[in-house]
Amino acid sequence: MENTDRITLRSTFMHFKTITKHRHLVRKHCFKMGLFYQGLTHDLSKYSPSEFWNGARYFQGTRSPNTRERELFGYSKTWLHHKGRNKHHFEYWIDFYKINGKENNGIVPCPMPDRYIAEMIADRVAACMTYRGDEYNSWDSFNYYQREKEVLKHLVHPDTLNKLEFFLNMLGEQGEQATFKYIKEIFLKGKDKGRWERELEESLN
Repeated sequence: MENTDRITLRSTFMHFKTITKHRHLVRKHCFKMGLFYQGLTHDLSKYSPSEFWNGARYFQGTRSPNTRERELFGYSKTWLHHKGRNKHHFEYWIDFYKINGKENNGIVPCPMPDRYIAEMIADRVAACMTYRGDEYNSWDSFNYYQREKEVLKHLVHPDTLNKLEFFLNMLGEQGEQATFKYIKEIFLKGKDKGRWERELEESLN
């Protein structure tokens, strides 16, 4: 694991190479799902000065530079910038509520539109492919999800969480080709809409 905590020519090149490879993979996955515009515009903010130079400074190669930044400062300014500009992250869809100006204050996870759930799936698969390399397998995204599931229950809308888990499990069982085909031909066309509505209603009762 590389860890310079400073910007070097090598860390700059390697970070650029990593995020570009990631974007290429997401674009390929999105295209398979018919999400051409999202595939072309995915993660463009990573090339902005606010994100790129910190990425180069904290580049490690086997995990996100944001993780290293959090270790050092307790939070990641890069991530705060990124999540507010990219709708395929569930954190973009978190709001706050206040009732009568007191007491019942907290966060409200909002349901993600299906097209961004699909892009989130593509993003998670591509991230695992990028960082796992030759060790990647179709269960990696699901296994990562399992490690964060208890936290996600409080931060992600039940409908979004249900769909995320369903597709990550499908990825593990059937692979990328079958999953992306289902998302394109059934999920994004709303052919299984009744299923999600029933499951959401059951989860809230």
